[in-house]
Amino acid sequence: MLDEKTILYTGGSGLLGRELKKLLPYSLFPTHSEFDVTNYLTMNDYLKKINIKTIIHGAAFTSPPKVDKFPINALESNILGTSNIVKLCSENNVKLIYISTDYVFKGDRGNYSEEDSVYPVNKYAWSKLGGECAVRMYDNSLIIRTSFGDNVFPYEKAFVNQYTSRENVSTFAKKLVKIIDSGLIGTIHVGSKRRTVFEYAKSLNPLRKIKEISINDVEFKVPKDTSLNTEKYDKIFGEER
Repeated sequence: MLDEKTILYTGGSGLLGRELKKLLPYSLFPTHSEFDVTNYLTMNDYLKKINIKTIIHGAAFTSPPKVDKFPINALESNILGTSNIVKLCSENNVKLIYISTDYVFKGDRGNYSEEDSVYPVNKYAWSKLGGECAVRMYDNSLIIRTSFGDNVFPYEKAFVNQYTSRENVSTFAKKLVKIIDSGLIGTIHVGSKRRTVFEYAKSLNPLRKIKEISINDVEFKVPKDTSLNTEKYDKIFGEER
């Protein structure tokens, strides 16, 4: 049975953190000042005072356009910060679950499995892959590659030529709880069926008029198709699309 009180989540003020609090109300969601991933000593002091068996590392600098402008921020948070988390878990015998991204793939064909080669096309994705590299140095860990968004699509426009396995955050959070309880290690892909971002947006807001936009219309690099093969997740948890 899942022991909520032994679970700590980094990035509690973020989209997934807020949703996960509803499902795991007795878990720990420390503030940035209490558990700063760039400050190993502060985190270690915090961990010594409590009994934690699992850390879900969701804290990250996630906006691709902002990462392009401020790459050092992504370096500190997504790479160095994740390395600190790995060290912390290793030295305190804590299970680590790392929330990664579908953007670690090149995006030229989609339907990527856990065994496929990675090749990021923007700096945000490189920073998340850097985090993955650190996590792979620790055996008691799980990398979750996924894509999720608000329960209500927050933008006026959506890409018609970018394909994804993105799903709303409430759906992903429920799947994440199952994964936490399963004790899995290694790497797993989690997501919905392959569809365009526009189709995903319309599924969340059927009555709302959302405008179309092309990935060629934006200044930052966007992979064309990072849809994920989720057969491993479906087989373990008995889910069908």
